[in-house]
Amino acid sequence: RVDALDQKVDRFREELASRIDRVEARIDRVEARIDRVEARIDALDAKFSRYFLWTIGIQITVLLAVIGALLGR
Repeated sequence: RVDALDQKVDRFREELASRIDRVEARIDRVEARIDRVEARIDALDAKFSRYFLWTIGIQITVLLAVIGALLGR
């Protein structure tokens, strides 16, 4: 009986280890997806930062042109 119980415990351990390995593999895949999403978000953030700087630059240029036009009268 003890041997049968020992074998049953060993099978349970092997099954549990197998399940843990599958869960760890799934976690690794999810982490890889998250890393790709974070990289895309970082790229978008950089892109919008450049757009923001261009917009501010254009607004300052227009403001200076208007001031120059008003002072030139």
